[in-house]
Amino acid sequence: MTARVPPLDLQQVTPRVFWTDRPDRPSARPALQGSVEADLVIVGAGYSGLWAALQAADEAPGRSIVVLEAEVCGDGASSRNGGFCNSSLTHGVEQGASLWPNEIQGIVGLGRQNFDQMMADIDRYDIDCGAYLCAALDGATEEWQMEELHASIEIQQAVGNDVEMHDEDEMRRRLNSPTFIGGRSRYNHHALVDPARLVWGLAAAAERVGVRLFDRSPVIGVEETSSHTSGRTMVVSIDGGTVHADRVIVATNAYRGPVRRMRRYMIPVYDHVLMTEPLTSEQMASIGWAGREGAGDSASQFHYTRLTEDNRILWGGYDATYHFNNGIDPAFELSEGTHQKIAGHFYAMFPQLEDVRFTHRWGGPIATTSRFTATWGTSHGGRLSWVAGYTGLGVAASRFGARVALDLVDGLETERTELEMVRRHPFPFPPEPMRSAAVGLTKRAIQRSDERDGKRGAWLGLLDRFGIGFDS
Repeated sequence: MTARVPPLDLQQVTPRVFWTDRPDRPSARPALQGSVEADLVIVGAGYSGLWAALQAADEAPGRSIVVLEAEVCGDGASSRNGGFCNSSLTHGVEQGASLWPNEIQGIVGLGRQNFDQMMADIDRYDIDCGAYLCAALDGATEEWQMEELHASIEIQQAVGNDVEMHDEDEMRRRLNSPTFIGGRSRYNHHALVDPARLVWGLAAAAERVGVRLFDRSPVIGVEETSSHTSGRTMVVSIDGGTVHADRVIVATNAYRGPVRRMRRYMIPVYDHVLMTEPLTSEQMASIGWAGREGAGDSASQFHYTRLTEDNRILWGGYDATYHFNNGIDPAFELSEGTHQKIAGHFYAMFPQLEDVRFTHRWGGPIATTSRFTATWGTSHGGRLSWVAGYTGLGVAASRFGARVALDLVDGLETERTELEMVRRHPFPFPPEPMRSAAVGLTKRAIQRSDERDGKRGAWLGLLDRFGIGFDS
């Protein structure tokens, strides 16, 4: 895709996350000061941490739960994403089937159950996040992408997904772009939400059931000890305070937490997003999109897009960026080069919207593993569990990830903990400087694959053999 308009005037685009740039954004909660006790302490107040808190409180009313957030509740990936809510736990059925062919039916079933329970919880906790069920629309811009979509139909139908292929005319009727030559819809277990309002609603619901949340409370250490007075065995330390607890869950995802072992299996890659001004009725008519689906193209380096409640278009993806040594820094969130590049792609996708301008631009780190799915672990004799690595599909999968982390820290043997995807870690990323070199090599190979009609090449073929990779 190439730009059809002059370069984006970044001075006219607000460098803030659209979802949180609103006057009713909740105020930060006080930081933890002094010493408190809890049955369970959760490190990280994003989707995973808050779902863990809510599920723990729901299954054991009266359980004392503390959530510690290094910044402000929900300020990480949970409020920066596109709000695509997919039932998949494995970054797509095809990916899951290639890794765990003997378990994929059960994994898909658990994903659907989790999705249904999540939607029910949104209603039960009265979370106003604009959630609505819709299809997932995958467009093809090249013939090889159509071939891959056709090839996936069998596995999609084998696990019970309701899918339909579209020719060029039907695809453009659903979402009018001259770049599309066809596509596919999946109709079941997919929704869109306002991601910030979801995480804020989860936090409010958690507090209503007695969970104590503390912002600006970065954890600097977790250690096991013994107390003859309280019986607590875990001490979670922050600057200015401590929590003495029975159990600990670490849910920091891409952000650095107190468990070093997590960093072997996860890298943070920065994704960048643009948001348009609201479209007029004439502009809306020019693109169709009556079904208001969550949509994307089917390249290896893909774009994703959706409509907001006030008819803005969110546009993101394509140019994922890794920074040396798992680097995370606010300076990485506003990439002029990437935002210019994807703006050009937007106008190539929708040339009829050449007069539409962008109002917001932002970015943030996605935690990815080498198999594109979440991973879990335990330490301190099982009194601490952790989860990370949703690879951009964590809006719904984070609830399942939190449920597994609770099972593990409580020492429960369940259908979830028996899954191979839970019991076995993904292939670890190598240490630096090999880590950066491997990611760079893989990213270039993905670009060449798109240029060569999807042909994977020797390097990607080798990674495929081991079920590992790097997501764009």
